[in-house]
Amino acid sequence: MTHPTLIAAVCLTLLGQGVLAQDYPQTIVHAFGTTVLTAKPERIATVAWANHEVPLALGVVPVGMAAAKFGDDDGDGLLPWVVTALDDLGADVPVLFDEGDGIDFEGVAATDPDVILAAYSGLSQSDYDTLSQIAPVVAYPDQPWAADWREMIRLNAAGMGMVAEGDALIAELEGQIAAEVAAYPVLQGKTAMFVTHVDGRDLSTLSFYTAADTRVRFFADLGLGLPQAVRDASADGTFSAQVSAERIDDFADADIVVNYGGVDLVDAMTANPLTARMAAVQTGSVVLLGNDPMGTAANPTPLSIPFVLDDYVALLADAASRTE
Repeated sequence: MTHPTLIAAVCLTLLGQGVLAQDYPQTIVHAFGTTVLTAKPERIATVAWANHEVPLALGVVPVGMAAAKFGDDDGDGLLPWVVTALDDLGADVPVLFDEGDGIDFEGVAATDPDVILAAYSGLSQSDYDTLSQIAPVVAYPDQPWAADWREMIRLNAAGMGMVAEGDALIAELEGQIAAEVAAYPVLQGKTAMFVTHVDGRDLSTLSFYTAADTRVRFFADLGLGLPQAVRDASADGTFSAQVSAERIDDFADADIVVNYGGVDLVDAMTANPLTARMAAVQTGSVVLLGNDPMGTAANPTPLSIPFVLDDYVALLADAASRTE
């Protein structure tokens, strides 16, 4: 596991060398048009999942950010790698926005931000318009919830006036991923699919994420391919798809299945005459993720990658070894 501050250190070293100046005004293109920044933002707020990890990884503490819901074991609104980053920076916990019912517009406004980062989010046009009345907003590049970890870093770093630092962070993370994957050659040539939340009491349909989803896109970073049926379902750009379990043989080339759930779900899939035909179920090549910090590992973010990469890759490699 690589300490998050090592990533920030790369960027701060470059900053000290005076090579990271960013000219203004800056124009950032995203799904809702363009955002123009006339000066480097000082007060940075973030909304939605994990956008706050970009400033934290670059050594900047946001004035406000969304509280974690999924994977928050102790209920403090912070995932463990965020706690570590704040501790490393000697910073207090920023204002935490409760997004249980959507964007906390009043909470965001109260932090008086210079910019609002939301490169990985599901902002609607209405959300964007309302936030834009508070401060300039950096939204996702194309589709909601479709920006991968690189796009999240690039867009949010641009919104902070830290383009070069963001590029350095991406390069550092790519190196960590490559080194970890190299230790598990068993992953090469294997395919994986990410099944969405499945109810073991009703396995009549199979829902799964497509290549438009960040979880599935991360498979490519880890040396894994996609079953043909998943590639086919990805053509229209939607991030998930669903088929009747009667078509389970369409996924005969899926070596590994990743899913949120417990052993009881695997038992149900094994007992079901249709899902039991899946090669991954027959070999036990199923990676189960729970509602805990490890459960967020499959959705890579700037700080979670170094924190849980080794554990996640080890789980995938163990599943891959069962197919040998």
